[in-house]
Amino acid sequence: METEQKATKNKLLTIMIVLMAVILLAGTITVVILLRTSASSAAEEGPNIDEVLEASVDIPEMTTNLASDDFIRISFKIQTDSPEAMEELTKRDFQAKDTVIQNLSEMTADDLKGEAGKQKLTELLKADLNSIMQNGKVQKVYITSYIIQ
Repeated sequence: METEQKATKNKLLTIMIVLMAVILLAGTITVVILLRTSASSAAEEGPNIDEVLEASVDIPEMTTNLASDDFIRISFKIQTDSPEAMEELTKRDFQAKDTVIQNLSEMTADDLKGEAGKQKLTELLKADLNSIMQNGKVQKVYITSYIIQ
């Protein structure tokens, strides 16, 4: 009877060891999958704020007339795709300001009202600025201050 009990204990011990190994293996696989998934999603998120700032140009506040005889005081931050593109846009700041003034002089105060108006302006500026860029692209144009009078 003692040998039967020892055999049963040995079988239970073997089963427990196998189960522990399976649980450990499953846990290891889960951790590896989670780490790979989080690393790939972090890569897809895009640049962090420091990288955005390193590749951005400020267009200081400027005042110009609109087509509707109103005037606007506005400033921008322009995000480029690389520090090299930021350097080029910095050198082309006079062209960027000219582009802003040209576009605004064709718009009325009503054209710029609401989110849709501001979105239209930023998309138009992005397209026009990209047409003058040679080394890189403008990714986004942000309006940082805005007053119409």
